[in-house]
Amino acid sequence: MTTCPTHRHDKVDTYFQEYVQALLHGLHLLDQATLSRVCDTLVGLYRRGGKLFVCGNGGSAAISNHLLCDHLKGVRTDTGLLPKVISLSTNLEIITAIANDISYADVFVYQLASLAAPQDVLLTISASGDSENIVRAVQWAREHAVTTMALTGFAGGRSAQLADFNLHIPVANYGIVEDAHQAIMHILAQFIRQWHMNPETVAKRKF
Repeated sequence: MTTCPTHRHDKVDTYFQEYVQALLHGLHLLDQATLSRVCDTLVGLYRRGGKLFVCGNGGSAAISNHLLCDHLKGVRTDTGLLPKVISLSTNLEIITAIANDISYADVFVYQLASLAAPQDVLLTISASGDSENIVRAVQWAREHAVTTMALTGFAGGRSAQLADFNLHIPVANYGIVEDAHQAIMHILAQFIRQWHMNPETVAKRKF
């Protein structure tokens, strides 16, 4: 696993170089076969009208909400696909109600129990892969025939072991892992979009 920073820097340009090198190294280590299977699974889900649930905490919650935007709107543009994407991290009222009355560990699984159906997909985003509310969501999904995907970093945590598909960035730096997860989210959205477009229009559109 790559560590960053490996020492104290006195100049921002040297920190920049180490950061970028660690980010690129982590992305290069991403398992491409797993990425392809994740992509195929999402394509099948969108084509049959199933629901994609996404969730994360902190910066990963922001990526979850950004994924909702880019996959619901971006993938739909010029494709005829109608992705059904739900971020479990977006509704402050339901999150705080569950956290206050039950527990923060249940904020995602409680929503899934009301909204998800067999053959839907859950994609969790967690740098550590070990947040209790993420792990509980993956466990519930597996018990209810919901396909599970995990975006993880560091050592992967429990969600990496539990998920059907694990997209892992083996870098011990939260910012780098989150940057990589954001890039993966964009790559999946843009690839699926252009794959379903008229070949003659791809180069004419903005991505």
